[in-house]
Amino acid sequence: MRFTPASIALAALFATASSVGISQRPDAQIEPLSLEWLKKGEAAIGAGDQAAAIDALETALAIDPRNRAAYLALGQVARQQGLQGKAIRYYREALLLDPTDVQALAGQGQAMVEKGAVAKARENLAQVRNLCKGDCAAATQLSAAIDKGAPPTVLTAKDVTAVPTVVPTTERP
Repeated sequence: MRFTPASIALAALFATASSVGISQRPDAQIEPLSLEWLKKGEAAIGAGDQAAAIDALETALAIDPRNRAAYLALGQVARQQGLQGKAIRYYREALLLDPTDVQALAGQGQAMVEKGAVAKARENLAQVRNLCKGDCAAATQLSAAIDKGAPPTVLTAKDVTAVPTVVPTTERP
């Protein structure tokens, strides 16, 4: 009688643990519907329709958040839109799934260069070269982007401080 609550709790724990293992998929197996949406997104990128590409790629990630290629494509679209911070975040999500993804490291490095973080991009280049063990296109492209340097900063009205000018006036009584 005094072991009944403990045995019930233990049985519930085993039942829950066994059912969780049944429903999970291996990491290498991406949901096929997610891959279909990824293809639609890549086709939209090729057609130049960034809004449709974002919609399709986000749908692919909603279906299966382990779709690393969708994160890479979203990073590419964000870079095309000039949203380097967002691109860096998408590439970081891809790297969380696979820290050895050379394309994600190179894309993140290029976005960092575009944002002006050349030192961080050099760290990514070192990682890419370490993973490639020789010449690879990703390392060459990132190296060229670093050599080119960050794009010039464009000043906006907020960046320029207006200095008031004093115009002498004569007072009339």
